[in-house]
Amino acid sequence: MNVCLLNDSFPPVIDGVANVVMNYAKIMQEDHLADVLVGTPEYPGTDYSIYPYRVIPYQSFDTTKIVKGYRAGNPLDIGEIDDMADFKPDIIHTHCPVASTVLGRILRAKTDAPLVFTYHTKFDIDIAKAVKAKFIQQGTIKALVSNIEACDEVWVVSQGAGENLRSLGFEGDYRVVSNGVDFAKGRVDEKEVAEVVKDYDLPEGVPVFLFVGRIMKYKGIPLILEALAKLAAKGQDFRMVLVGSGPDEEELKEMARQYGFLDPDQNKPGKCIFVGPVYDRNKLRAWNTRADLFLFPSTYDTNGIVVREAAACGLASVLIEGSCAAEGITHGRNGYMIEENAGSFSSLLEEVCKDLGKVHQVGQCAMDEIYISWKDSVYSAHKRYEEIIELKRRGRLTGKKPMLMDKFLEFSQDLVDETKHVFQLPKKLMEEVREDAEELFDLFRD
Repeated sequence: MNVCLLNDSFPPVIDGVANVVMNYAKIMQEDHLADVLVGTPEYPGTDYSIYPYRVIPYQSFDTTKIVKGYRAGNPLDIGEIDDMADFKPDIIHTHCPVASTVLGRILRAKTDAPLVFTYHTKFDIDIAKAVKAKFIQQGTIKALVSNIEACDEVWVVSQGAGENLRSLGFEGDYRVVSNGVDFAKGRVDEKEVAEVVKDYDLPEGVPVFLFVGRIMKYKGIPLILEALAKLAAKGQDFRMVLVGSGPDEEELKEMARQYGFLDPDQNKPGKCIFVGPVYDRNKLRAWNTRADLFLFPSTYDTNGIVVREAAACGLASVLIEGSCAAEGITHGRNGYMIEENAGSFSSLLEEVCKDLGKVHQVGQCAMDEIYISWKDSVYSAHKRYEEIIELKRRGRLTGKKPMLMDKFLEFSQDLVDETKHVFQLPKKLMEEVREDAEELFDLFRD
């Protein structure tokens, strides 16, 4: 099987969806399930030859000042599209509803391979943060949903993610396909843990709470700090470790200082410890092993991979009741659930601090019951690939909603292909054709 994976993020950018694509590609290639090709926007100066599978970077534009850290891909990059088509994919799997899915639709038109889309992120929240005008938000969401509905099959990473997609106007069917984690099941050796945390003030017997992820307000970190302030007011000592970085880091550090959790001069240890990003997966496992409880009061995340990473190390999580990350959690058995307010949060923390032994038992149940490895997840996805390909072969793949845009994309690619073949256009003229195609695409989209 030849599998083409498309995503708008890939190293050097590391985020949750890039991690998904890398695990899909690595496991399928190394376990000989498929030959894999990854298509992603190019980041200048990046060596894409280091991966055990082929990566084709296509033309991108510098949008890092608009969307921090990310470049926008040009899905009409003709040369790279031809290279991807020459790979002769049996299936195309896109993980972002923007450039990647437009590119996937063009590839489908050129190869007739079925197109799968996975919905990972609540894009309405991201769009609302980036765009203030409501009518532009609505138009953008409508365009993304239309792009998704054009795919042959739609996957979501949780039932809550599917409900969110439906709330945006999506009318098709979807299938829940859970992501896995790349942590091995089991706690890290105590000596290794001690080595990783030796430079931090973590007294024995004092509860250690952990957060791992992007340091952003919509991850629920202000709620964590507010709840901890209530807990501290009742005389409970603790340490709150935050691993990661993000655009709201300085603002949240200032909030921690106002609550008295950080020394104003940052010369003395406090109750809150901002560790920064940890890229070494074994060191991250060590932090999950050292902590007593994982705090993840996010209603934004659709899957909460970090919750299952914590579970891999026997660490239970505190989650918002009804959130996507709380799917599969039974309160007091394999995790804890709270209402989305500081009072409920602090009351739960006050209670669990009285019996950390019980908390560790709940963490063991989390390891036994909610952990899923990436290998299990990818093998399940690969099995579904086989079923989709067979449905396509038998003419029974009916999930795709016909779109006028498909005809336009197919026409524009055919026009360029035929022109290139007949006239052997020089590179400069090909660039002009590309620019004209982009302008037509923008006009059609508008």
